Amino acid sequence: MKKNYYITTPIYYPSANLHIGHAYCTTCCDVIARFRRIRGYNTYFLTGADEHGEKIEKNAEAKGMTPQAFVDDIVKGIEDLWKALEITNDDFIRTTQERHWMVVQKIFSRLLEQGDIYLGKYKGWYCTPCESFWTDTQVGENHICPDCGREVHEAEEEAYFFKVSKYADRLVKFYDEHPEFIYPESRKNEMLNTFIKPGLEDLCISRTSFSWGVPIKENPKHVIYVWIDALVNYISALGYLSEDTSKFKEFWGEDTEIVHVIGNDITRFHTIYWPILLMALDLRLPDKVFVHGLLMMKDGKMSKSKGNVINPYPLIEKYGVDAVRYYLVRETIFGQDGTFSPEQFAERLNMDLANDYGNLLSRTISMISKYFNGVIPRYVGDVTEYDHYLRELADVTVKKYEEGFDSLHITDSFIAVMEFVSRANKYIDETMPWALAKDESKTKELASVMTHLANVLYISSILLQPVLIHAANKALDALGVSDELKKYDNVYGFGKLQNVEVHKIDPLFPRLDVAKETEYIKGLMQNK
Repeated sequence: MKKNYYITTPIYYPSANLHIGHAYCTTCCDVIARFRRIRGYNTYFLTGADEHGEKIEKNAEAKGMTPQAFVDDIVKGIEDLWKALEITNDDFIRTTQERHWMVVQKIFSRLLEQGDIYLGKYKGWYCTPCESFWTDTQVGENHICPDCGREVHEAEEEAYFFKVSKYADRLVKFYDEHPEFIYPESRKNEMLNTFIKPGLEDLCISRTSFSWGVPIKENPKHVIYVWIDALVNYISALGYLSEDTSKFKEFWGEDTEIVHVIGNDITRFHTIYWPILLMALDLRLPDKVFVHGLLMMKDGKMSKSKGNVINPYPLIEKYGVDAVRYYLVRETIFGQDGTFSPEQFAERLNMDLANDYGNLLSRTISMISKYFNGVIPRYVGDVTEYDHYLRELADVTVKKYEEGFDSLHITDSFIAVMEFVSRANKYIDETMPWALAKDESKTKELASVMTHLANVLYISSILLQPVLIHAANKALDALGVSDELKKYDNVYGFGKLQNVEVHKIDPLFPRLDVAKETEYIKGLMQNK
């Protein structure tokens, strides 16, 4: 098992303020990073901003701003949003930082020197929003960008090219030898059938028609194509080719599991050009490129023009950061497309957090206070005919939870935890502790029920810590869990929580009026 873990989000393009769709990817990565840390992995979590390109230059010009001032303003908003969501990234890389563009220049010079880059002329179809060149076949008769669906325009200019065709066979071989490299597999098939097998063309990697980018030292009228520039962030942030390469050696070495989490619109760059670039540099390749789905609205992708953009800030302010984080991770299966709706948001919080988890905690603490003077009884194993269900399910839940995280199917992990919590609520109905309390001969059974319930909450709360960053710890404190018992390894083996005093607390998640909250959230979606 590898001892280090390096996880990255895409670096976000600051052409406009971010919305909840962007928050989705970063929150999921944060949950994964938090899980790895509590499991004892030496974890490094990177996010950042991709700040160069023609689109940025034009947007800045339209606002009467310099490109740097334009991106500075938006990047501050990105960093503020991550703070609001309590994202625990270890670094925030900006492609306008000297530490980054110096590495990009050094890489370009090395590839030029070793013959992997050459100067030529490019004529093709260019999509400004995507910063992408396309062939006649790819844009079709209507000259439409295959990625974003917008019109492209013809462009011809002197340009440098990267000999990606030289590495095509080696890339296919790597795919074959590492079937887990791209998830989902359908994305790998798409890359093979659409781009590689028809013949991988050398990639245009410089522009002269605009200046907002990393200049090529050998020919300063050229700036380096934004995608090559952007992809290098994953190693420039670690100090590759810098004076201090210790972090790079630590987190890009063979002892590290390297995972890139990306959106499906940038799959080609991360699964074709990025691996080839690393091959040309004689560097190891990542272990996995995980392509998550889109978080959409009922009427399609979020966009300001449709008036369906959700700003995360009011949701965090009204419902709490835990509720927003949980909804993002739980409602949409990680790796598939999902839909945000106000009704689903309120109903999910009610069902899982208020009714199941929060209610179980309140009921359990109330009963332990009432029947056992606020002290969790000693665990003596299975006593009632229903006890074994919880004990056995605890082991199954931990196994499913860890398997989900190991495969990045994190939604499955939290579904398993909530099924465990839901089973405990059913267990209360089965054992009827209020009836047991009326019969002095049933004291042993009553004590067992309280201990089993407390231990379900104890294990569940430890497992929920990566997503419910405040509520899970409040629950553990209310259950009297010591710092030593809060350590993750205690989830193995049922019945460790006993003979400690519980403390009553306010409900973790108040029940919501779905109709009322739906109207409130719809109001946030109005195009203003």
